[in-house]
Amino acid sequence: MDKVTETQIPIHDLIRRRWSPRAFSEQPIETDKLLSVLEAARWAPSSRNEQPWAFLVATKDNPEDYEALAGVLMDSNRAWAGNAPVLILTLTHTRLEKDGQPNRHSFHDLGQATANLIFQVTSLGLAAHQMGGFHADAARERFRIPEGWEPVSVIALGYPGNAESLPDALRERETAQRRRKPLGEFVFSGNWGHPASILDSPEKK
Repeated sequence: MDKVTETQIPIHDLIRRRWSPRAFSEQPIETDKLLSVLEAARWAPSSRNEQPWAFLVATKDNPEDYEALAGVLMDSNRAWAGNAPVLILTLTHTRLEKDGQPNRHSFHDLGQATANLIFQVTSLGLAAHQMGGFHADAARERFRIPEGWEPVSVIALGYPGNAESLPDALRERETAQRRRKPLGEFVFSGNWGHPASILDSPEKK
């Protein structure tokens, strides 16, 4: 199911088409496509070129690994995410490799890498849904994550499925219109909370 959004200002089609479904097909993801989305993440920018990200990948081709990662999801997410053929745990390194000092940009940089991954996913006709609803401490213990690395999210990845396969409550959310705050609520100039003057430019109207 496509959910191409209407935007205030024209944007790239990949961004308009990206959304986070819960219905996934059982069709496996080809290895070359999975490697492609990870390669896209690899080329994200990062502060000091630290590249403070890691991805723990589990596919249904390896049931033991897959069940281990699915097992750290909260029940409400596992109910639908367990249908996706691939789960990815994202992690960030919170210390600088070069001197061990805190890296205050590590979460920002992981976010950039994940965004690269998601847009590559969209370009390949795949779908992804990012989740914060997982047990980080359980993931840390189960996967022996070393000190200094922080589990951040789990991504369900696969081909889009049929919304009719979802329970009623989730089906309603699946088919609901996508919404975002208007630019005036978060683009400021001069002082905090003052909508940026560029928002009133003739080009916008």
